[in-house]
Amino acid sequence: MTMIDITLTVNGEKRQFAVSPAGRRSLNCCGEGYKSVKKGCESGDCGACTVVLNGRAVTSCIVFAAKADGGTVLTAEGLETDGKLHPIQEAFLEEGAVQCGYCTPGMEMATYDLLNRNPDPSALEIKEALSGNLCRCTGYVKQVKAVKTAAKKIAGEAK
Repeated sequence: MTMIDITLTVNGEKRQFAVSPAGRRSLNCCGEGYKSVKKGCESGDCGACTVVLNGRAVTSCIVFAAKADGGTVLTAEGLETDGKLHPIQEAFLEEGAVQCGYCTPGMEMATYDLLNRNPDPSALEIKEALSGNLCRCTGYVKQVKAVKTAAKKIAGEAK
């Protein structure tokens, strides 16, 4: 099998991977050493593997690594700064939106993407942004509240 070398910047760290041009998905690359990138459905339906690739949330299980070559990937671990949780992570904890925790990193990354595009989303916009993330523990009420809280925290920090 022919392999190619690709480079991804993951959470600010440049990393190289040897991948098959049509076989290895970026989930395999991002998941190496990052516990937040969960292996779920492997068909892009559950959101457990959501990362931010080049500024947009994607389900990494359906993105071929070769297509992401040269890209920038942010995982939930990358949200932390100097051991301090990101306001999104704080909000998810404060609002009780972290149940078993399996879906949480993907939801946080979807939230990060949403709040970068829309710093004051409506409840409907939040629900739409989180719609690609399945959670079996809740009815999503706490997650929607957490996104609203995160938006307020981020807006407060920007002042």
